[in-house]
Amino acid sequence: MSNKVVDQAGQVRPGEELALSHLHPWLQQQLPHLRSQLNLTPPKVSQYAGGASNWTYCLSYTLNDGSLYEVILRRAPAGTKAKGAHDMGREYRLQQALKPVYSYVPAMLAHSDDINLIGSEFYVMEKLKGIIPRKNLPKALQLSASDTRRLCTNALDSLIELHQVDYQAANLSHLAKGEGYVKRQIDGWSSRYQKARTWNVPKASYVMDWLANNQPEHEHICLTHNDFRFDNLVLNSADPTQIIGVLDWELATLGDPLMDLGNSLAYWINADDDGIAQNTRRQPTHLPGMLSRQQVIDYYLAKTGFKVDNMAFYQVYGLFRLAAIVQQIYYRYHHKQTRNPAFKNLWFFVHYLLWQCRRAIKGKR
Repeated sequence: MSNKVVDQAGQVRPGEELALSHLHPWLQQQLPHLRSQLNLTPPKVSQYAGGASNWTYCLSYTLNDGSLYEVILRRAPAGTKAKGAHDMGREYRLQQALKPVYSYVPAMLAHSDDINLIGSEFYVMEKLKGIIPRKNLPKALQLSASDTRRLCTNALDSLIELHQVDYQAANLSHLAKGEGYVKRQIDGWSSRYQKARTWNVPKASYVMDWLANNQPEHEHICLTHNDFRFDNLVLNSADPTQIIGVLDWELATLGDPLMDLGNSLAYWINADDDGIAQNTRRQPTHLPGMLSRQQVIDYYLAKTGFKVDNMAFYQVYGLFRLAAIVQQIYYRYHHKQTRNPAFKNLWFFVHYLLWQCRRAIKGKR
């Protein structure tokens, strides 16, 4: 497969430059690949454009023998942060513990909570070289409908595999309280939305009240990713239907697997969805061969054996949670804590997501 389809970082956004004066010598001490390199020059820094939360960079070192050594650095964004959000240390330690039992996790290399290095806590991990299926697949990558279907089911299988990990054996029982997860999520995201609300978005009282009054009687507890989308997956460039990595574990916890599925469905745009959905689509779920949202639900329930009476609750939850996340991001732009122009019109997307919540409540999504 051509290198044209392998995901590449781009130019660093203005205001999000990575200071290297302290970082470079620190990395040379921390990373075994760099310790023996004499007179090593600082790395070339590029940035991934896909993330709307934490900032993610590629650091490319040219070693003494002329070979290229690349690592990924993730740090929290600038500005006011929601309590518990952007915890780089937690994300690092979680992946470190999960790696032995869930092979899709990248290897963790180093972590620092010393903000004097780059102005923020951060961690460094291995770079997984492959294809990241963003809004559209790379132009050079042509998949048949049957290949696309296999990619789709492989992705869902990797989510199911995560939900079946024995988190106690992996020493991850400390991640969260577990029991009472559903109520904590509804209360928590409602509170976060209200705190991040700006004058130009709805109060969302109807949706929040509906979620509070329609919580399921039973919940299951397992490891959940909570941001499981195609653009957080890495595909094998030799076989693009194969998943080789799952990225962005910031929101992972011990939670309910059906709520994790609901989170994923919030991003799942069918081929026949409206123009706003298509314009805000972040993954290629519109392609021939992809399962529809209902087919995703049917596939997941058939593979796991879960019985669900009110799937609408999980879908509405996923949409509302996404609205709260988008609003938190927009809040930072609105208050000039970030200059990323991609965030300028997110307030409109919040309106749209809340409209979709009301449609889902009425069984129209």
